[in-house]
This record gives sequence, structure tokens and C-alpha cells, in this order.
Amino acid sequence: MPGVRVPLVLLTGAALTVTVLSGCSGAGQASPTPPPATPTPTYELPPRPVRPSESPVRAAPVTDGDTRFQVIGLQKGLSGFFGSHAEWQAKGQYVIVRILVENPGRTNARFDAKRQRLVAADGTTYGIDKFAQAIKRQPDELPLGAQVRVEMDLWYDIPKEARVSAIRLFGDPPLGVTGGTDGVQVPLP
Repeated sequence: MPGVRVPLVLLTGAALTVTVLSGCSGAGQASPTPPPATPTPTYELPPRPVRPSESPVRAAPVTDGDTRFQVIGLQKGLSGFFGSHAEWQAKGQYVIVRILVENPGRTNARFDAKRQRLVAADGTTYGIDKFAQAIKRQPDELPLGAQVRVEMDLWYDIPKEARVSAIRLFGDPPLGVTGGTDGVQVPLP
């Protein structure tokens, strides 16, 4: 049909319809990028000053059994201390390790301070000093409810000449598992 003229408006409308419909089919086009994941919200806890004579430790959290630990502070070479009702002298030197203990699980766990071992450079291990723990009012055992987090000190009395190299931390075994855990070692400065 020579000489038939199609109005420009109809051609423009037809082109727009084809473009929109081809965009809906998804043919030949890359899939849309998913929206970025929303970050998990975090608690805004203000930083606290490090206690006098304590060195901050920047260790990553570690897990043993059903317990998560993080070492956050260290004091070495103390000859004695004052408690709320007593003064106590070290046989050698006191070493204090400040830790966070956390039960990330859904059941109860138990923290036993008596199992935690300080490791010297020569490989000798030391248990906590029960008298220092008691005088400084730090627990020997502590029930950790589900999602509970506790910050505390572990007090050790080791020979004056001993050099500290690490702490070996022992958690509670998972529910239903008998026996102990292998522990996890955290280097100390």
C-alpha cells in the first residue's frame, strides 16, 4: 500500500510497547543485583580504660567445647596484693589474666576456673591460685546460662623467673558428651 502514512504517534507508541514488553521477558538481560545484605546489628558498648598495671591483650575469640573465650588483659610480676579483707604475698609472682567467658549456646554450661592453665615459655603449666582467687572474689566455678557472657580474672602464683607464654583455656563439653575438652591455647605477650 504505497502512500499509506502512519502517524508518528502510533510508531512511537508501538516502539515503547515493544521495549517495555521485552524488558519484562528477561530475555537477553542480566538478572538484577540483589540488594545488599543488612548488617547484623551490634551493641554499642563504650570502651573502658585498661586497669592500672594491666596490659591490654588483643586476642581473637577462641572456642573450646560449648564455651567461647577472649583474653583481654594481662598483669605480670606482682609481688602481692590487698583484698577486701586480707593482704597476700606471692610465693613467686602473681600473673593475672583477664578473660571474657561466654556460653553462645541454648543450654546451660559450666565454667571451671580450676581447669584453666597458664603456660610458661619452658612448657610448664600452672593452675590458678585458689587463695588469690578467693581473696580477690573471683569464682572457682560459674554456671553460664544460655547466651551469658562474663568478664573475670584468673590469678596465678608462678616462680619469679618463669616467663609467661600462653594460657590454655578449657570449656564445658557439648551437651551429652562425657569427659573433658582438649582446651585451646592463646598466646600471651
